[in-house]
Amino acid sequence: MKQLIERIAKALVDSPEEVVVKEIQGHNLIVIELRVAKHDIGKVIGKHGRTVEAIRTILTAVSTKIRKHCVLELLE
Repeated sequence: MKQLIERIAKALVDSPEEVVVKEIQGHNLIVIELRVAKHDIGKVIGKHGRTVEAIRTILTAVSTKIRKHCVLELLE
């Protein structure tokens, strides 16, 4: 999951070297923290949050396959 989010985020931003993805695993929960450069945060969020919601939808689809709940947090 970490690699999936990292690849998507790097494709969206102007500074892919500043993309940092951290995965925190729990019993039935996976929290994925995505950190990008300050000037790229708008590209990841998208207009009206559509891009980040699309990423979360992909994450939800993948998480149902492994039967865990996944949460994407976008950090500044």
